Amino acid sequence: MKVKLIVLIGVLALQVVGVRADDESYYKELIFKDDFSSEGFGERWKHYKSASEVKDGVFAGITSPDSDHQAVDTIKFEGRQDMEVLVKFKFSGLTAKRFNIKFDDNKYKGSHAGHICRAIVSPAMIILSDGKTGNFKNEIFEMKRSAGGLDEKTKELLKTKSVRLPVKLKKGEWHDLLIQTKGDVMTVVIDGKKVGELKSEGIAHASKSSLGMATPGKGVFYDDFLVKAAK
Repeated sequence: MKVKLIVLIGVLALQVVGVRADDESYYKELIFKDDFSSEGFGERWKHYKSASEVKDGVFAGITSPDSDHQAVDTIKFEGRQDMEVLVKFKFSGLTAKRFNIKFDDNKYKGSHAGHICRAIVSPAMIILSDGKTGNFKNEIFEMKRSAGGLDEKTKELLKTKSVRLPVKLKKGEWHDLLIQTKGDVMTVVIDGKKVGELKSEGIAHASKSSLGMATPGKGVFYDDFLVKAAK
């Protein structure tokens, strides 16, 4: 049975360790929600090299076997700084490796594809990263692709732009994910418990205007997707 969004929000806001219950009132503006109870994706969803589908009331993330890029399913909105994302997810089967929730600004030209920050979720690890001033900053992105690769100074810098957080998530079970950005801090919460956070200046980007669900392969399912922002 699906957990109703209003119940999910209340439970997470009250149970999150280190995140005040009044944070629920901080993210007041509803940007988008979808419980995938309709046939197919709604009009606001945009897709890049994606074979994802909505079936039996859930969103199945699917990358075509012949694709050269992981499936990205995105919503766009007027730019906001501090944002909150809630989604239920499930890893199912051997092909379910990980998924990304990524905040972008397609008008921003200082990083590759306007990437700002993201959370990479796998059954054993969550990685939070600042792409704007880290891996996807134009100069660093080009350096990574060059023959010489990254210099030592840049390698040391990149160590401050991400954090790896061990988790133990059972496959075949639904989990609740909460991601909040507030100023230059991104926080992640799983099943009502704070996993960790990353503090980095790129997270404070003032006009995050795109939120993408990136799914390599297949076997990751999503439900009760909710995006809010601070007014």
